[in-house]
Amino acid sequence: MLRWALIFFIVAIIAAIFGFGGIAAGAASIAKILFFIFVVLFLVSLLSGLLRR
Repeated sequence: MLRWALIFFIVAIIAAIFGFGGIAAGAASIAKILFFIFVVLFLVSLLSGLLRR
């Protein structure tokens, strides 16, 4: 999932360079959402691993 966030972030940067503001904003927001989902899933798996021990 972190890979998808990185891909959307790169798409947003490329779109911003070429002047496509709407596409850049959309890709950046998707990348941000995917990154936060990744962080939440990482924390949940980290806590579940600690609780199993």
